[in-house]
Amino acid sequence: MKKLVLFDVDGTLVNAGGAGKRALNRAIIDFGGVKDVCDFIELQGETDKSNFENAFYYAFKRKPTLKEYEKIKYLYLKYLPLEIDYSIKNNLYHEIEGVREFINEISSRDDIILALGTGNIKEGAFIKLKPSGLDKYFKFGGFGERYRERYKVLMEAVKIAQKVSGKISSDKVYVIGDTEKDVFAARFNSYHCAVVIDGFGNKEKIFRSSAELITKNFKNLDIWLMWLGIKKD
Repeated sequence: MKKLVLFDVDGTLVNAGGAGKRALNRAIIDFGGVKDVCDFIELQGETDKSNFENAFYYAFKRKPTLKEYEKIKYLYLKYLPLEIDYSIKNNLYHEIEGVREFINEISSRDDIILALGTGNIKEGAFIKLKPSGLDKYFKFGGFGERYRERYKVLMEAVKIAQKVSGKISSDKVYVIGDTEKDVFAARFNSYHCAVVIDGFGNKEKIFRSSAELITKNFKNLDIWLMWLGIKKD
């Protein structure tokens, strides 16, 4: 049975330099809402569905209608590429150290499936990844399109992977993120879980999360391969 490795995006694969936050702020302003709304809500470790709804609620003291939610999504995706460009031009955009070497090592293996397990909406995830070129490694995943809960995002990714390669038991699923919420979502589904602390997570909460592996980044390739239970090719 193949192993499925699910990657979060923000703070795990890349740091987009606050592009998502700025894009959502601009979307809410276009609605006539308050400036810098994202300064007043917690974005880290949440799904975009949750972030869009929470930002709208803070600005207007009510939940968005379906039509309003779709407009937030539209505006967010309109501004996100512009904000990614801003991050790149101002040297705010970068890969998490060592992640490219790690992905290169495991992506060529027949016994490993790579996918995303991210709170980003699908279009947003690939917009953020494209400048790094890491988007080419990921053909599918679970996204924050429909769910507020991260554990459901991971479950969706596994279901899609099983359509591609057959049954995948929970002990063959490995989740990599950068917050304690990634750990809790993985634990809920009895998946393996690891966290990098070069991302956006609160270090104290991460160390209390009972992740199987907590490390600064992906620079120590051997420890990541050991966690996956595989040997270097």
